[in-house]
Amino acid sequence: MQNISTDLVRRLVDTQFPEWAGLPLSLVDPAGSDHVIHRLGPELSVRLPRHEGAIGQAAKEFEWLPKLAPHLPLAVPVPVAVGEPGFGYPWHWAVARWMDGEPATTALDSVATAETLAGFLHALQALPVDGAPTGNDGLAGRDPSTRAAITQAADAFDAVAMTRLWDEALAAPGWERPPVWFHGDFHTGNLLTTAGRVSAVIDFGGLGAGDPAVDLMMAFTLMSARSRAAFREALGVDDPTWARGRGWALSAGLIAYTAYAATDPHIAAVTTRQITQALDR
Repeated sequence: MQNISTDLVRRLVDTQFPEWAGLPLSLVDPAGSDHVIHRLGPELSVRLPRHEGAIGQAAKEFEWLPKLAPHLPLAVPVPVAVGEPGFGYPWHWAVARWMDGEPATTALDSVATAETLAGFLHALQALPVDGAPTGNDGLAGRDPSTRAAITQAADAFDAVAMTRLWDEALAAPGWERPPVWFHGDFHTGNLLTTAGRVSAVIDFGGLGAGDPAVDLMMAFTLMSARSRAAFREALGVDDPTWARGRGWALSAGLIAYTAYAATDPHIAAVTTRQITQALDR
């Protein structure tokens, strides 16, 4: 995990992009677990990966988001530049247009929101995937880490129920249709809202093409039973894909819970909800 100070960000910006050297720089807090974010002047943001798992995002978004954005019904980040390593910081980093909006919370949960998000995924999945990154390794690649997390979290959640859900997800038939685009980390924390409505989708580090089940995580992070049913109906999700989506929600929630819950009450709360909603189907 990199220690990223505002002074370091200032030096990186000023040396690599002198045209922005005079703009004020301020830390955005709280930021995500993957990036440190600063606002640069009124119109820009600077995002630096905290760890190796996030280091490919800057280049990926710079290549793909300008191609996808015009066809999507919600706003997405507009990349401006990719910075180079420097001053001991080892990875590429990104400058993008600042996006106004408030972080989404479960207060946004409604059938209307579910249908809006289903519409976003429909539009994303309809776009050509020629040359798209493959994205994640699927559920099977997460089996060891997920089972380890089930064991670690057995005092907080029903280990028998979690194991049963996970086994069902792994046993579900895979995606046999042509690959489609997926966001790859589609959950409440990667939505922005304006005037009480979803206005933007952010953080496309997991963007790729393949099985869209990974994006069903949203149904278990933001939604409750009624809106979740509307979301599934609007997307036309079959039983095997839904089972894999529940598996993604459980796995991602558990792994984040075991990594961060002891030190971050916010992550503890949102991942607890994600896990319990996945268990509730």
